[in-house]
Amino acid sequence: MEQAEAPFRILPALSDRNRFFWTSGGDGRLRFLQCGSCEKLVHPPLPRCPGCHSKDLAPQAVSGRARVHTFTVNHQPWMPGPELPFVVAIVEIEEDSSVRLMTNLVGIAPEDAEIGLRVRVVFEHHPDADGDVWIPLFEPDAE
Repeated sequence: MEQAEAPFRILPALSDRNRFFWTSGGDGRLRFLQCGSCEKLVHPPLPRCPGCHSKDLAPQAVSGRARVHTFTVNHQPWMPGPELPFVVAIVEIEEDSSVRLMTNLVGIAPEDAEIGLRVRVVFEHHPDADGDVWIPLFEPDAE
């Protein structure tokens, strides 16, 4: 999976609980915690599975494919960053539609964004003193 160009972003604070998520783009794979007992994907990272309450959680790579659940087109320059207008979307992960990410859609004109659009992950790399951060973004999936 390709790396997207990196505009200015406020980066997430890395912790022992979320580091795997924000650094997993280094190998081009999107990861979520998965419960070893009931196999539910868990996001955001939690200490216990919200389904069965097991503590047996470990990072698991997923396909990186998703569908747009909803979106909005932003025309307001709140801070330096992406060119205006840009799309802010919530995507449902293919393996578990209850796992959703707020993200940006890239590689698409804002007027072409639509609910149900099939998308795939691309990563925006940000070297950081605390460790490299890879922001998951989504682009239309041609397959």
